[in-house]
Amino acid sequence: QALALLRAALSEPYPSGKGTAPLNFNLEVVEGTPTADQLSSIITYLPSKSDVSPSPASLFLSAHPASMSAEGGTLAEVAKIGADKPKIFKWPIVVDWNAGKASVGDVDGVKGILEHLRQKRDGETGN
Repeated sequence: QALALLRAALSEPYPSGKGTAPLNFNLEVVEGTPTADQLSSIITYLPSKSDVSPSPASLFLSAHPASMSAEGGTLAEVAKIGADKPKIFKWPIVVDWNAGKASVGDVDGVKGILEHLRQKRDGETGN
């Protein structure tokens, strides 16, 4: 669903039905799981939902593997477990590397990234 939304935003008026141009961004679909370095960047791009920092495992994994430490594991552990068992990652993972925005496991987050791109296109934001 997220990939279809992203592709439509590139090829059809965005938002649909408004007679506007499609969005202009580079869409790169990566089938593999993120590396620890990528996860480190992505974690800083996620919107903060509270003052408490959740564990990397709770952010990126849909299941908490028994092999992970009680604290939720390091990003390196999350990357390794994800590489071994990609289905336990929360998909989709969508990142706007240019604007420093990300969404993990949430289509509404993808819509938020697209809205930011629309605002930028329409001159409604300084970013």
